[in-house]
Amino acid sequence: MSTMPPDRSTATSADDWEDGAQEPEFKPLTREEAQQWRAGQPKFSIWRLVGLQLLAGLAAGAVAWLLTQSVLVAGSVVYGAAAVVIPSALMAYGLTSSALSRLMAGFAQAAFAGFLLWEGIKVLLAVVLLWLAPMVIPGLSWLGLLAGLVVVLKVYWLGFLIQGRRSNVNG
Repeated sequence: MSTMPPDRSTATSADDWEDGAQEPEFKPLTREEAQQWRAGQPKFSIWRLVGLQLLAGLAAGAVAWLLTQSVLVAGSVVYGAAAVVIPSALMAYGLTSSALSRLMAGFAQAAFAGFLLWEGIKVLLAVVLLWLAPMVIPGLSWLGLLAGLVVVLKVYWLGFLIQGRRSNVNG
């Protein structure tokens, strides 16, 4: 049984790519090309996503009340939704409207650091709101709270779905 090295003429394209033989040349976009590319991208507002989350949370609370006729369960669902919507709204404000965001607007690394800062604040606030839930709503329905959380968190996927459909229609 002989173990001969593979013939280079039958090398796969993956092997060629690893060798760099068929690596495509990188051509940076000109300023005009970059502006044209940006203009063709669909616009998506983080505030629209927060609004969709708020509507979904209120609708989930209404459905919970209709199904259970319990204000406690409906309040738990709405509180669970609020534990996502309030931190998301704070993060949206921090990323779009705060003085810090305007200050860092021209610097990519600073903007990324700002994003990480606001994401950390969002997670911390969500944890605090969940920790306070039993104190804010005596007799809290944990299942209702969880349902409100899940419904509002799934709105992110709805936003991505809507965004994907818009970009398919536009492009």
